[in-house]
Amino acid sequence: MKLLPINILLTLAICRLTSSETVGPTLMPLTSASALPTNSKRVHLTGKNKVENVELLNPANLSLECIWTGNQNKQPNITGFWRKGGEEIQDSRVPVAPENQQYRLQRVFNIVSEEHLGNYTCVFENEAELDFILAVPRIGEKREKPIVSYVGDFVVLTCKMEETKPVPRTWNWFKINGTDKEQLFEAQRYDITVIGHKTKLKVKDVSEADSGVYHCAAVYNISTSTSKLHLKVITIWEPLKPFLGILVEVVILVTVILIYERSHSKKKEAEANGLNADPKNTQPQGEDEEAEERTSVRQRKT
Repeated sequence: MKLLPINILLTLAICRLTSSETVGPTLMPLTSASALPTNSKRVHLTGKNKVENVELLNPANLSLECIWTGNQNKQPNITGFWRKGGEEIQDSRVPVAPENQQYRLQRVFNIVSEEHLGNYTCVFENEAELDFILAVPRIGEKREKPIVSYVGDFVVLTCKMEETKPVPRTWNWFKINGTDKEQLFEAQRYDITVIGHKTKLKVKDVSEADSGVYHCAAVYNISTSTSKLHLKVITIWEPLKPFLGILVEVVILVTVILIYERSHSKKKEAEANGLNADPKNTQPQGEDEEAEERTSVRQRKT
């Protein structure tokens, strides 16, 4: 009986220790490079420069091999090295001897995350270079002009991957608000549809605040491919502004013409009235002077 309290205390201590060790998420072990599949890409270079696009969906050990036919002055040994994003990779310089009149440069890269994608370049003695551009499949359809909708209406934004490309794991939608990127979810005003290579975002009861830049994102295991669309929401009067401007100009022009015609007609009417006046009031000045002289002569005789 004396040992019972001690056993109870030991049991409580073990339970507390166990609960404190299990708090929080369980960390998964990282995938080692040896566990990744190995992909190979071999490219022949006949000139001085070439660009090769390499699409990746999942993390992998990627073997890149450049085969250069050389130039006219085939040297017995040249120096080959690799660059990543324009910067030389440390300890990548190796001597390269020709094999069957060709120079070969090969290296295996561990591509496990998005930061490992980009531009890898093999360089032969600064005489020739080949660029490998590592990326996930790109969204094919891109719209440069904005999509126009009216206040109170609905609009559907569409993103589509080419049918020849692998189907994305999922699709996401975002809206740019200043410097922030806000992810959009199914809500009262948003309907998101995903069908294989295509996704649609339906915005209902749009307002001018919905105008802006939207991003659709095709998600693959190693990275995401994005494309942007511009939405412009206007009022119903917006398309009529050019017509109203022209209408105002026409009204002003017609008003000016009517004023001019009215003024011109009054002037002509005044001239016509002057020509048709009483002849007694319009006789020549010479006749008036002669009549006055005859009258004065008669008065002297009298």
